[in-house]
Amino acid sequence: MLSRSRIPSLLALNSALGELARGARPHQAISLYNRSRCEGFFPDNYTLPLVLKASGRLSFLRKGEELHCTSFRLGFESDVFVQNSLISMYSACGDPGTARRVFDSVPESVRDVVTWNSMISAYVQSGLPRGALAVYGKMRVKPDKITSVTALSACGKVGDADAGRKIHASVVVQGVGLDSFLGSSLIGMYARCGLVEDARRLFDRSLDKNVVCWTSMVSGYTQSGRFREAIKLFREMQVCDVKANEAIVVCVISACAHLGALDQGKCVHTYCEINGIEMGNNVNNALIDLYSKCGDLDRAMSIFHGLVHRDVFSWTVMICGLAMNGNSEEALNLFSEMRSLSEVRPNEVTFLGVLSACSHAGLVDTGYYYFDCMKRTYKLMPKIEQYGCMVDLLGRANLLMEAMEFIRMMPIKADVVIWRSLLFACQMHNVELAEYATSWILELEPRKCGVHVLLSNVYASASRWGDVKKGQKGNERSWDWKATRLHLDRNKWHCA
Repeated sequence: MLSRSRIPSLLALNSALGELARGARPHQAISLYNRSRCEGFFPDNYTLPLVLKASGRLSFLRKGEELHCTSFRLGFESDVFVQNSLISMYSACGDPGTARRVFDSVPESVRDVVTWNSMISAYVQSGLPRGALAVYGKMRVKPDKITSVTALSACGKVGDADAGRKIHASVVVQGVGLDSFLGSSLIGMYARCGLVEDARRLFDRSLDKNVVCWTSMVSGYTQSGRFREAIKLFREMQVCDVKANEAIVVCVISACAHLGALDQGKCVHTYCEINGIEMGNNVNNALIDLYSKCGDLDRAMSIFHGLVHRDVFSWTVMICGLAMNGNSEEALNLFSEMRSLSEVRPNEVTFLGVLSACSHAGLVDTGYYYFDCMKRTYKLMPKIEQYGCMVDLLGRANLLMEAMEFIRMMPIKADVVIWRSLLFACQMHNVELAEYATSWILELEPRKCGVHVLLSNVYASASRWGDVKKGQKGNERSWDWKATRLHLDRNKWHCA
């Protein structure tokens, strides 16, 4: 009725705004507010929070800033209800800095638990969990369940198990009921911090296991690399007649992909179809990854081509899947198709797949081109993984000295994977360079002896049988590795 006639009263306005702002029509809430101002209504401390909520949901930062100014003009700078809404609005619009300034402007005596919760949540939502924990540590009011849940989320994101345990203890001391909401948060925190056994004990003691609890535990197993346990727990979930959600399905499919468990992955795929699980991009991308890693490229490509909206992860997982299966030409063609689309930009992982395709195909010049394109065109800084792909590319092409020079010019220190890649490439060609790479591997991983097997193979290829026996002993003291590296540094690569 308010949309067709004059607004009868401020009470009627606030009632209509509440329905619109919290429902599916936040745009109409803002339109109604604008009309109310034209009709001479002045907002009160109930009106502004409702319109701020609508602005936050729509990420209308300018409208939110306008409402912020209005709140000052109307004298609401100390109204905790309005200030809490401003903090939440700025957070929803991706501006935690201004949210913090609003928080700091609220007098200490005025702040309530909602004020603190709003600021902690603002930091968590903005990807600043340490800031959230810093605010939590300064709280001057008794935290509630929402405070604990949000702070536990921050602990999980930074892997701070000690802080998480303190919050857990605080919850117990305060006598806060451990319902499924708080229980799932504790399970998720312990799992994210790598304390999977602690998470499982909490999970087993939980009387009210809702789907969020199951999700936290399955996700914890997957993130910790305990893929078999994740799949086993998913089966237990089915026995308990709890319907899985999209997040659980993605975790279980990922676990199957890591194990190469194609048949189990197919069962999960069938489960999704039978139970009406929403097949969004997250699920489909996980399925593409599963079928690619298990060598079923036809099924992976079928899912990829069936996607209506392909995001960067869809393109990336398909390119990487083609590359890992040796279909380099198809991978590079797909990347060219991706680059022609304005709405999708490749990320660092996309280029990892592209460089891997170049490596498998021996396309050195193409690899250099895309490595440079990553930096110049897309402003992406290569990480150790991309540098490793380039070393692998040069090593496979038997350009060993060029690979060594590439490592020497890297702006970051080479890791064991890069040196192993170089050592593997030396097996048929360059004993001295193999010894040099070995010296670095032994320095970075002195307790692992697998490198001696690779070096022995290099010696065997060069018919240096005495050195083969020495390498097979697996005793790095039997060779002065540092002296060897210093000699090679001075006489070859540093001089180069």
